[in-house]
Amino acid sequence: MNSNVTRVVQMEQNSVRKSSILKRALLAVLATAFSLALCGLMIEGMARTVFDNGMDFDLEMWKYARDLKRVSAEPAIGHEHIPNSSGVFMGVPVSINSIGLRNREIGPVAAGTTRVMMLGDSLTFGWGVKEEDTPSRLLETVLNGGSQGAPKYEVINTGVGNYNTQMEVAYFMTKGVELKPDVVVLNYFINDAEPTPRRHEVGWGEYSQAYVVLASAVDKISRIFLGRADWKAYYRGLYEDDQPGWTEGQDAMRRLISFCRERGIKLVLVNYPELHEVKQYPFPEVTGAVEKIAESEGVPFLDLRPSVEDLVPETLWVSPSDAHPNRIANERFAAAIAGTLERSYPDLFAGAGSVAKVQP
Repeated sequence: MNSNVTRVVQMEQNSVRKSSILKRALLAVLATAFSLALCGLMIEGMARTVFDNGMDFDLEMWKYARDLKRVSAEPAIGHEHIPNSSGVFMGVPVSINSIGLRNREIGPVAAGTTRVMMLGDSLTFGWGVKEEDTPSRLLETVLNGGSQGAPKYEVINTGVGNYNTQMEVAYFMTKGVELKPDVVVLNYFINDAEPTPRRHEVGWGEYSQAYVVLASAVDKISRIFLGRADWKAYYRGLYEDDQPGWTEGQDAMRRLISFCRERGIKLVLVNYPELHEVKQYPFPEVTGAVEKIAESEGVPFLDLRPSVEDLVPETLWVSPSDAHPNRIANERFAAAIAGTLERSYPDLFAGAGSVAKVQP
């Protein structure tokens, strides 16, 4: 009898010990989880206060994508602006109109007005500059600077950040053409040979600024210390023979050229320079490849680098860490584009005021 009692007591004691061990383990797990969550919240708080000064390129682009973009119903377009959305990015207010463009509202073409449509990415969009300082608005100012009674010109900005040539052409052929432009300007930048970006499953990068800061730091460190390709090597790599983005980009240009030609829409192909080195430009072969397409198709081509090569690169940037073109650069670009339009299509632009100075 005593042995049975002893066994029962031992079993109860073992059960108590196991329960105690499980409780301690659970408490340890909960404490660890709480500590990690608290640490994560602290890091997130630092990312939103200490690191976020409203001028960090990666963070501001993330906010722009989060607040002003959505997945497009057209797969070839990829993403698009949310109509009637707005925000402040790089210290600059941005407003999107009712059809998803950073532009005033667009009505029917007024009598006696030539409508020009600018297709492009964040440079055309005007990242980091006010709406009145975008290439489109400055171009409109230049074109309308002629004598009294001269023809009127309207320039529509359809630029969207992170677009490539395929997306720009898809937008124009499905939506932009409905706005009935007389002239289309395809604005090309060296990273337009990147593949079309696709939105991934929602994850930390969707909500966490700390994640963005960390990912940006890891990217910079890997380029400096771990042998990852620097920006020059990266851009050149986009144009290697086995890169589908460049192949698809060329096909998209030719589709746009044929599409416009069939509908009697004038077209100009404009190449924007990478603004870190404008005198000894490191990518002449890329400019030459784009120009070759234009020449083979009989389309006017403009290289914008000569319009800014006399200036110090840093004076052309929106911030010391962001080489998107500022108003100074965009003034030069707008004047050069206006001149090319006049020379290429004098029947439409003979009365334009390309010699007019864009007012500061």
